[in-house]
Amino acid sequence: MRFKPLAKIVATLAALTITATMAGCANTQVQAPTPEVVAPELQKFYSQSLDWASCGEIWCASVEVPIDWSNPTGETMKISINQHTSPTANGYLLVNPGGPGASGVDFVRDNYDYIGTDALKAKYNIVGFDPRGTGTSSPVKCFDAAGTDRLLYDNGNKFDLESPEYLAYERAEVAKFVDACKANSGDVLGFVDTQSAARDLDVIRAVLGQPKLDYLGFSYGTLLGTTYAALYPEKVGRFVLDGAIDPRVTDAQQSMNQLLGFDLALNNYLKHCLKKKACPFDGSLKSARAKVAAILKDFETSDVATASGRKLTLGGLITGVIFALYSDSYWDYLTTAFTELENSEGTTFLKMADYYNDRADDGTYATNTLEANIAISCLDARQPADAASMKGLNQEVVAASDVFGRYWQDGAITCENWPYPVAQRPADYSAKGSPAILVVGTTGDPATPYQQAVDLAHQVLDQGFLVTFKGEGHTAYGRSNSCVTDAVDGWLVSGKLPAKEPKC
Repeated sequence: MRFKPLAKIVATLAALTITATMAGCANTQVQAPTPEVVAPELQKFYSQSLDWASCGEIWCASVEVPIDWSNPTGETMKISINQHTSPTANGYLLVNPGGPGASGVDFVRDNYDYIGTDALKAKYNIVGFDPRGTGTSSPVKCFDAAGTDRLLYDNGNKFDLESPEYLAYERAEVAKFVDACKANSGDVLGFVDTQSAARDLDVIRAVLGQPKLDYLGFSYGTLLGTTYAALYPEKVGRFVLDGAIDPRVTDAQQSMNQLLGFDLALNNYLKHCLKKKACPFDGSLKSARAKVAAILKDFETSDVATASGRKLTLGGLITGVIFALYSDSYWDYLTTAFTELENSEGTTFLKMADYYNDRADDGTYATNTLEANIAISCLDARQPADAASMKGLNQEVVAASDVFGRYWQDGAITCENWPYPVAQRPADYSAKGSPAILVVGTTGDPATPYQQAVDLAHQVLDQGFLVTFKGEGHTAYGRSNSCVTDAVDGWLVSGKLPAKEPKC
């Protein structure tokens, strides 16, 4: 789940197996689906063959789906997929890295060595996919690089953040962004919601010849997985949802949950830092928090130089702080960045913000994650945008955090004038009839706070099973400990759950 800084803005194969057909030297291969009974208007999608092409060490293909699932005889689009094959695999594991808006194709291509264990990769061919509107699947397009820079890094420091003038400035900037998205994205812009993406997943499952879907989802990928399970509980195979989102939570509640999560992560960082000799903070936790708040307040009307020649502004500073709070492995970078600020140097903060925003040194953006994140989020849910509701929500976030709350205000304006209505969502997310669904939660997770994992496993899902990681950072599988790894692998690889819900 990506943070949006300030209000502007985180089974057995019945088909021809890929491991058999792709073991030779051919650069292309055709994979036929297993016949499946579906409505006549959906038959062309569920019966399509996959034309796999060699893409270096991996294989790439595309899957045709309707743009509008309520009108499957209308216009269509292509969903990009890829896979790393294993000579011992007897099935496929679809992986989603989160977002919304993150590319699963890029994730599998660039991070295969870090996705799970050797046992997991011996069991499965690992499949990445770009959800609709993301990456190379009819991507949402909005601003050019210069416009994106302005949106992310120029926070209008001519105004008091709580003034009517600043709100008017923010609304004007968001309006430019929305107009650009509508002009440059095409018809797909109104159909990139999570339920539509979940329906795409079922087509991918079918054309891979899988009677059931095996799935590993991180962060937003848990919402996508939960939505799939709600729509197709009888098609659920082995599911792991790590860094879980409770689908019942409103957009305003989700924003508050993230605020409290990052506030907790800041406290944990500062407590850690205050024990170090080289910490740029001293005294109590309260005084350290007050210093961070003062630094942010100063940047509302100022900036500092960086080695790149660009200025570190409030937008870059907050994004840099938030990025570093995603994992305790980044805390040393955060200490370095705060230390640099004491000498009016903002290089490390800007580098962290650029990394989070997928901005290259030459000023280009490597992905459309920002645009897809906003487009998907605005179709899935919105905060109330009337003046009274915004005022009440603003008061709540300011009261919730004396450091970050000031910058969590006016969250409704990003989606208030989105040109398409909120999309349909499942009425019931319990996935009744599915097998067990393993949910992983991290007690110190700032982006998807732990309680959401507890609630998803114990209140939402009919067959939820909770794995708790007692630690810091966002998500746990692959970055925590053997207790988590054993539980996840036990389920995905062997189909076995621990005797009781583990606390790792």
